Amino acid sequence: MVITDTELEANLSKYLQLSASEDIFITHNGKVISELTNPFRDRVEIVKSLYGILSDDMTLEEARAERMKRI
Repeated sequence: MVITDTELEANLSKYLQLSASEDIFITHNGKVISELTNPFRDRVEIVKSLYGILSDDMTLEEARAERMKRI
């Protein structure tokens, strides 16, 4: 998403919340001057990609034992 610096000033809290899920580029006189982004988004995407890999009946100890077999 691209917004102007004036728009950011007028609606800061709105864009801070949006930056958790998407990058926001801030412009001034038509040039990008800054970017709002979530520094943890990569981690969140990784965790989301792992959801459902373990079966519901697997215990934490079994998951650890399985992981240690691969090392």
